[in-house]
Amino acid sequence: MDSQERSSEEAEGAKERGLVYVWKAGSCSVTPERLPGLNGKTVLQAALGINHGLLLTEGGEVYSFGKLPWRTGPEESCANSPILENTLLGQHIITVAAGSFHNGAVTEGGVVYMWGNNSAGQCAVANQPYVPEPQPISISDSETSPLLSVRILQLACGEEHTLALSLSREIWAWGSGCQLGLITTTFPVIKPQKVEHLAGRVVLQVACGAYHSLALVQCLPVQEMKPIPERCNHCSQLLITMTDKEDHVIISDSHCCPLGVALADTQTENLLSCPSLETLEGKSVTGSQSEDCQKSIVEEHMLVALEHDGASMLSSNDGQEDSGISSPGNILFPDKKEVKEYSLSDNSLNESLEKSMGTEAEQPSQEEQLGACVSGPPSTSTSALNSLVASCASAVGVRVAATYEAGALSLKKVMNFYGTSSSEVGSQSGSGSPGPEGLKDSREEQVRLESMQGKKSSSLVDIREEESEGVSRRLSLPGLLSQVSPRLLRKVGRAKMRTVALTPTYSGEADALLPSLRTEVWSWGKGKEGQLGHGDVLPRLQPLCVKSLDGKEVIQLSAGGHHSLALTAKSQVYSWGSNTSGQLGHLNSPTTVPRLAKVFGDGVWSTAAGPDYSLFLTDEEDFQPGLYYSGQETTENNLYENNCTKSPVLLLSCSKIGYISNVIAGGKNCLVLVDKNIMGYIASLHELASTERRFYFKLSEIKSQVLRPLLGLDNLGNANTIQLLQEMASRFSKLCYLIGQHGASLSSFLHGVKEARSLAILKHSSLFLDSYTEYCTSVTNFLVMGGFMLLAKPAIDFLSKNQELLQKLSEVNEENTQLVEVLNALFFMPFGRLHNYARTLLKLATCFEVASPEYQKLQDSSSCYESLAVHLSRKRKEAEYTLGFWKTFPGKMTDSLRKPERRLICESSNRGLSLQHAGRFSVNWFILFNDALVHAQFSTHHIFPLSTLWVEAVSEEAGNVNGLKITTPEEQFVLLSSTPQEKTKWLRAISQAVDQALRGTSDLILHGAGGNIPRQEPPISRSAKYTFYKDSRLKDAMYNGRWLSGKPHGRGILKWADGRMYSGTFRTGLEDGYGEYRVPNKALNKDDHYVGYWKEGKMCGHGVYSYATGEVYEGCFQDNMRHGHGLLRSGKLTSSSPSMFIGQWTMDKKNGYGVFDDITRGEKYMGMWQDDLCQGNGVVVTQFGLYYEGAFSTNKMMGTGILLSEDDTVYEGEFADNWTLSGKGTLTLPNGDYIEGLFSGEWGSGIKITGTYFKPSLYESEKDKPKALRKLGILAVPPDEKWKAVFEECWNQLGCESPGQGDRWKAWDNIAVALTTNRRQHKDSPELLSRSHTQTLESLEFIPQHIGAFTLEKYENIKKYLIKACDTPLHPLGKLVETLVAVYRMTYVGVGANRRLLQEAVREIKSYLKRIFQLVRFLFPDLPEEGSTIPFLVTETKGRRSFCSGKSDSRSESPEPGYVVTSFGLLLPVLLPRLYPPLFMLYALNNEREEDVYWECVLRLNKQTDTALLSFLGVQAKFWPGTVSILGEIRKVSPNTKDACFASAVECLQQISTTFTPADKLKVIQQTFEEISQNVLETLQEDFLWSMDDLFPVFLYVVLRARIRNLGSEVHLIEDLMDPYLQHGEQGIMFTTLKACYYQIQHEKLT
Repeated sequence: MDSQERSSEEAEGAKERGLVYVWKAGSCSVTPERLPGLNGKTVLQAALGINHGLLLTEGGEVYSFGKLPWRTGPEESCANSPILENTLLGQHIITVAAGSFHNGAVTEGGVVYMWGNNSAGQCAVANQPYVPEPQPISISDSETSPLLSVRILQLACGEEHTLALSLSREIWAWGSGCQLGLITTTFPVIKPQKVEHLAGRVVLQVACGAYHSLALVQCLPVQEMKPIPERCNHCSQLLITMTDKEDHVIISDSHCCPLGVALADTQTENLLSCPSLETLEGKSVTGSQSEDCQKSIVEEHMLVALEHDGASMLSSNDGQEDSGISSPGNILFPDKKEVKEYSLSDNSLNESLEKSMGTEAEQPSQEEQLGACVSGPPSTSTSALNSLVASCASAVGVRVAATYEAGALSLKKVMNFYGTSSSEVGSQSGSGSPGPEGLKDSREEQVRLESMQGKKSSSLVDIREEESEGVSRRLSLPGLLSQVSPRLLRKVGRAKMRTVALTPTYSGEADALLPSLRTEVWSWGKGKEGQLGHGDVLPRLQPLCVKSLDGKEVIQLSAGGHHSLALTAKSQVYSWGSNTSGQLGHLNSPTTVPRLAKVFGDGVWSTAAGPDYSLFLTDEEDFQPGLYYSGQETTENNLYENNCTKSPVLLLSCSKIGYISNVIAGGKNCLVLVDKNIMGYIASLHELASTERRFYFKLSEIKSQVLRPLLGLDNLGNANTIQLLQEMASRFSKLCYLIGQHGASLSSFLHGVKEARSLAILKHSSLFLDSYTEYCTSVTNFLVMGGFMLLAKPAIDFLSKNQELLQKLSEVNEENTQLVEVLNALFFMPFGRLHNYARTLLKLATCFEVASPEYQKLQDSSSCYESLAVHLSRKRKEAEYTLGFWKTFPGKMTDSLRKPERRLICESSNRGLSLQHAGRFSVNWFILFNDALVHAQFSTHHIFPLSTLWVEAVSEEAGNVNGLKITTPEEQFVLLSSTPQEKTKWLRAISQAVDQALRGTSDLILHGAGGNIPRQEPPISRSAKYTFYKDSRLKDAMYNGRWLSGKPHGRGILKWADGRMYSGTFRTGLEDGYGEYRVPNKALNKDDHYVGYWKEGKMCGHGVYSYATGEVYEGCFQDNMRHGHGLLRSGKLTSSSPSMFIGQWTMDKKNGYGVFDDITRGEKYMGMWQDDLCQGNGVVVTQFGLYYEGAFSTNKMMGTGILLSEDDTVYEGEFADNWTLSGKGTLTLPNGDYIEGLFSGEWGSGIKITGTYFKPSLYESEKDKPKALRKLGILAVPPDEKWKAVFEECWNQLGCESPGQGDRWKAWDNIAVALTTNRRQHKDSPELLSRSHTQTLESLEFIPQHIGAFTLEKYENIKKYLIKACDTPLHPLGKLVETLVAVYRMTYVGVGANRRLLQEAVREIKSYLKRIFQLVRFLFPDLPEEGSTIPFLVTETKGRRSFCSGKSDSRSESPEPGYVVTSFGLLLPVLLPRLYPPLFMLYALNNEREEDVYWECVLRLNKQTDTALLSFLGVQAKFWPGTVSILGEIRKVSPNTKDACFASAVECLQQISTTFTPADKLKVIQQTFEEISQNVLETLQEDFLWSMDDLFPVFLYVVLRARIRNLGSEVHLIEDLMDPYLQHGEQGIMFTTLKACYYQIQHEKLT
């Protein structure tokens, strides 16, 4: 904690923290003394060696005291008061460690310093027996490149080795001996190396004994259970075998595959099994693979004596209690990693086996000299490989090894059955659970119970499943499980229905924030005294998991000289190893597997292990820690009697010196760090920690002794109840686990700096609040469903047997309380803890100044826990009230209405509420739950979900004084209350309940419930789900979305039972606005799909309807029918009848003008329709160039018509059917001959003619010839009749009934609305709008003003506005233009690209212009009408020289100078660029022949050089350029110069093809003329005037050189679409010149 943040009280207290007291080890009556010479520095951590010690103070400084032989000065080598290690000054050390004679320290940056004795390389320095000063050592990971230095968190030092735990949770080791866990035989190891065997696992702590090492490792998250394979993958033998032998059934899963273990080349197979060894009863159990294995090894030692408590172990185990050590995990799955076996060669293995088996376990043997230790299997779950069996044999004797074939059952089972000495029977309880008393079938029950307990490590695996698995894995041991009862076998075989994980599933969050309890203990090194805990006395080169501590939730390890201690979250200590001085805290002398130490006090929370003694720090009654000692006792008169403590003795209580926070054991001395209790701060912390640990112990007891057995009972009622019980159990487990973690975290918190704000309960309060709330929900749900009453029946015998246990656990003191009550109290007991949290936090807060941030934080958290406690107790009351209600409620309805989450709020059994207009004898009972209002009558009831319920008080004048009006989607009724109070009560209750239901959770708002003041009334508009039950249109449909006063309103989704679905906007209960609709088509197994606009529940407006048949209609709808302009596509191009129709629809039928493209027949019809049939005038073109124009009737050509073929043959006359002539007519041949008469027959297949043949004289006037061609278009639909629907739609959008009739301002409003709503729709998906599009929309928000006289500027503004409006389809005009472009292209592209249609196409454009101009004039009424003039400002016209005549142009013949307003000028720039491609294509087709002639001529003439061409065209020599600039340099024109003269003019003229509108094209021609004049001026150097005769040849030259391929089309386009008023102006004359050039070139006679 930084000094400035520390408030004053804490600063005072800090002086009294971390005081060091020391005393001599070994005596039981001690007087600890303050270590002198620290001047009141706070010591955070201490470490002791055999004769010396280290202290770490708060500033990160390190002090040494005691005998320091490595120091040089004589006064320093034995320091009574601490000496500062100067080398480490300024390094800020965070942790220190001391070995027997060497030291280590770690800095904040993770760097390790070592000093002291280095005889075995334990300081990682080469060839130096002593390291006098701390030296930094480099630890780097060779696997990474570049080499990264490894940051270290924790150190542990032994006698000759050092271990370091890195930030990435891996172990690094150096020094000497097998306790390093490294794969090496060359010692000392100077360079730190990684313990590869644990790489990839999360190591939480390391501890070093003198010659052994321990590591606390986090369990791997449990993999989901896989189905167990039946046969071995490698040799396909059965993995589990059952054999019937006399009266035993032997079940064996000990299959040991000869192929399945990968061994390295140098290692021979050491698959030990113990084939046919005689068992004590003389029966022989044969290994299933005796041939594969080496018999010799074990047979030599058949008569090895058992370890000394062995004799008693062989007594039959029938009555013995379960020792509580849990059954193995799933043995069938070795670790994921490949199983690597680091075993040594045969002979050394045999040797070590002989030695270890041949020597009695207690005799000192030469074992330490064995250069190598025998390795254990590396993976956690490989159960049956070499060393394990060897260990079996040595520790427990041959008989067991033989029976458990090849160690198939891991050692802990053996220890279960044999390992408890008789002196312990009846007193040992493994997981704190006394065995079941007086069970009939004790063996079976023991088997079951054992597998039920101690399961904490395998989280996801269900208990019942594992239970059966455990049974099947146990072998029939003669004399133990002599018979497996058939019932038990049946149980194994029966599939289990229920599964519940009583260990919470791996919750990463809590494990990341708090210490994990899912831990394993791994040990390695010398094991002569059994200090490794594997049940034997063999050494181990590699870390091996101590299986019997699985699931024991170990949180701290201590390693002494030759013994080890493991502290669990339940405040128990397991100890193993040497017990010569009683240091294990129990009387089993040496024990090779962990046993519980018997320590008095209220539970241990810290341990320390010295060379031959142990210290335990426990909770005492008043929360002050007490210190217990177990080990050597030296009496006062110092005679060398070795008395051992029988059991741990209370060494000193805190009352003498203060609150002990840390205890450290060394060789000669013991040391404690003590805090004085200033202002009660330390005491409150200890109280919090101590009560939390006790609380955890209690919860664990409930879990193992009440919940587990309960879940194990059969017939617990229906599946529902069981599920609720399981949910409650798993939430309970989760809470329990969290409390365990918190207890562990508080213990480590007390060892550290003790800053209030780093308390987990403050930092991670949400974890606690959530766990409690979740558990509360599941318990109250269980309660409401009557769970406790149901439980009481099947569980009655179990519960009555354990009556006092239950009473003790649930803290119910009265006698004769009912079972149900006790259970109830038991499961609600945890909530009391919240008050304790609040109280303790408040106590802590009082230790700070009111203004300090700590005070604030503690205060807030305290009120947070307090309000949660109040909230949860309210929840409990609600649940109990509801339960009471269900007990009295008539049974039939209960079943359907009773739900776990449902709570009662109030009900009208007191007749306080009645239904208005109810019958005289009807009974109406209203019940308000937290999710529904139920209206119950005699035998029926109706449920109104609260989320779709609206309530309001009926207004007084209606005469109903105390009425409440209830509105639901399909009902509306009035409730009358008996009194005004009753009315207020119900109104308030319903409103609050509705509000609560809408919020979804009724959980309180954290950090004070201030925010939870209920709103007075719930919102009228809300989101909810509802299923309709009687509305005729919506029956059984489900709606999910927004509501307003009982009707869907806003966005929502409606799904019908038959699969129809609407998703979009609603208004007062009907689809209205934009939406998407799907209708399944059963026959085709596809959906009809509509996307578009709706009105009052019907499709109305623009939309796209995709039919299941593959047809797509895009256009307007009205009343669910296609109505207005629309496009219908049928089939893809590949399908049987692809076609396309675009045009007008009325009531789902084609009606009016439309274009139909029949792609299969290659015909396109453009004309009138009626009732889906072609009727009226129309035009048909085919892909073969036929053209028909005339009358149609019922889809057939019928009546008068004109038919043209590609070669200009024309028929005019009567038709009777498609392409069938019938009646009078005239047939004109291409050369002008014609036949008049009667015709009959189909075109193209022989026609009968009765008539007269005319050969017109060649001298008749030309104009008679193409008579029919002149008439084209007369029988077609007039252009203004086309696409009426499109324009009508636009007028409607502007709010006009018919064109021009309407209010202009309303029109502008409609435009604004259209833009904003469309923009809003696109806002949800911004990717649809490009940036430029958005800018266009923004600029459209300004309407051009029209006040005052109309000027050119206003005209320009209108023009700009139109260009932008037509740029976005969101604007009505833009939509219109977009539609027109679409229909135009549909008409004139493809088959419609027929030269006969050119005139039609041009007329259509002119018609568009006229009609759009009408719209524009409606919006801008100031715009003058077609052909009017806007006056120029006078200044512009002054002195402008006319191009052709010399005098200044007064334009006398033209009207007043000014700008002429025309629809062409205003709208072509918008429209034509979009229509240009199809239109120009038609021009090109129409002028194909003459353009070919023209082009041939151009190509020919262009072969000439410039001068030749100029002279050929008769250009006067004075106009020939003398010099030209080619690529920027000036050159003279030589006779062979080509393409250089008038180059700029040529370039200019070529741009005519890049422009769209006639106006732009005329500008290009004008610029070309100006360029020519410019060139000539440069040549002549004098002013001159053109005459047409001079100009024409020059311009002709430019036209030829410009090589414009489609010049004819350009000319005709300009001619057709140019503004009429331009024809006589300057541009008109220039255009005429160009036209003349074009014709001139065609007719040029080349000589």
